[in-house]
Amino acid sequence: MSGRDVMRNLDVAVLRAFVTVAETGSMTGAAEMLNLTQGAISQQIKRLETQFERALFERTRKGLHLTQDGEKLLRKAQRMLVLNDEIWQEMRDDGYVGKLTVGIPYDLVGSFMRTPLRKFCDQYPGVELSLRCHSSPELKTFVQNGEVDIALIEEPVGQITGDCLLVAPLVWVGAKSGKAQTKRPLPVSLVSRECAFRPAVIDGLDRAGIAWRSVFESGNIEATAATVRSDLSVTAFLVGTIPDGLEALRGGDELPELPKYAISLMEKTGAHNEVRDVFAGMVRSHFHQL
Repeated sequence: MSGRDVMRNLDVAVLRAFVTVAETGSMTGAAEMLNLTQGAISQQIKRLETQFERALFERTRKGLHLTQDGEKLLRKAQRMLVLNDEIWQEMRDDGYVGKLTVGIPYDLVGSFMRTPLRKFCDQYPGVELSLRCHSSPELKTFVQNGEVDIALIEEPVGQITGDCLLVAPLVWVGAKSGKAQTKRPLPVSLVSRECAFRPAVIDGLDRAGIAWRSVFESGNIEATAATVRSDLSVTAFLVGTIPDGLEALRGGDELPELPKYAISLMEKTGAHNEVRDVFAGMVRSHFHQL
């Protein structure tokens, strides 16, 4: 096999680094998400650009932006990663049996995780899956204590501790055609005091000098949504998880901009667990297709 032929074999790990840089807009963000050094990410991007003899990113003061060639590669690279993860998942399917305890935040169960949960249960009927729904800080503790095998957690982009699956904006949410966002002090409802978004919401309001008051904290996301739907208060959700009957509110002068959050996968350390690995692979494949 000639050197030229070897160069025509694409490394999936390198493509994953490229896609992650494109999605985060920085080498630093990609390195954090992939648990690699920034230098390693930079070398992988340089390797791709050398292979194709094309610049894939334009370096500016504001960060990295895809070139036209980079845009063309991104679409195909994303498809290749999905196929890679699907092949890995199918080839590891041995009719698994066992027990698996999964932790998922309230807002992700009925949104991002609805499809992979059903698919896993259909495909692996021999696995007894138990679901625990709590706030991300609580789930993180459960994983660290070994009470949960694997969990999805929501974390600020600058504080990622798990395997990042998706980055989504946190936005203010209110009733459709509602007026709660114009009231002062601002009426705010969050699911619980342990809500992962609470620090960002309070910090944003305090920095903007907006007085606020807590209206409802129940530990029940449906009750929280009902309170906001009645225009008694506003709340915050990730884009893609906003319940029916509610809508994202424009920030502007009335409400401060909120930060982006990462949806990450966190696994219990210790003994190898094949059932957990299969579930994790299915979840990663699902998020890569979004």
